[in-house]
Amino acid sequence: MAIDPIRPTDATARGLAKTLLRSTRSAALATLTREGHPFASLTSLATDVDGTPLILISALSGHTGNLEADPRASLLLAPGGKGDPLAHPRITLQVRAQKVERDSAEGRRIRRRFLARQPKASLYADFPDFSFFALRLGRASLNGGFGKAYELEAADLVSDCTQAQALIEAEEGAVAHMNADHADAVRLYATALLGAKDGAWRISGLDPDGCDLSLGDKVLRLNFDEPVTSPDALRKTLVALAAKARAGS
Repeated sequence: MAIDPIRPTDATARGLAKTLLRSTRSAALATLTREGHPFASLTSLATDVDGTPLILISALSGHTGNLEADPRASLLLAPGGKGDPLAHPRITLQVRAQKVERDSAEGRRIRRRFLARQPKASLYADFPDFSFFALRLGRASLNGGFGKAYELEAADLVSDCTQAQALIEAEEGAVAHMNADHADAVRLYATALLGAKDGAWRISGLDPDGCDLSLGDKVLRLNFDEPVTSPDALRKTLVALAAKARAGS
């Protein structure tokens, strides 16, 4: 009898998938040409508050025309590491691309979050031929390493933001406040809680499930123990994490 290689999806798999999604800065984007042939390219990556992947692409690029003709695409996130690349976690996402209206509230938020993750993109982000696309998540295939295969749904990957509108509205100010007034705590999040090397770490984004930390090209994901949906809950969580980091530093 054949053994099913797919493991039951559990909290560990969901956590790994979300961490890969939130902490990967580039990915292989596979679109379909007008002839129906797969076309793979490299793209920079960020995420919206709920975890939806975001890309910034030029109308001059072949994959942009492909997505405008057929929004179906696949995204491979494979950060890799030392040794055998197949021994490291990676995830393949089935997505549908949706162009974002720049002047909308969503467009302004997406631009801010994308540039916080990809600051060098500010050199060309406002060129008229560049557009932001949100890649709406469908199913996903997670490989956590040899013998660790999982099939996931969109609900396993995105953060629940149905009750988090106040948090979303407060995110920009909270990020600025933490980086300006609590840089020592942010640094401890990275070093004491996540084991990173010391440096001028910054928060690049906040969401109900955690926060994204960056230092140059390095990105880390700090997951919260419990989801937060309000500015007050966020403040209490960040204070508690700072206390935990100082106690362990």
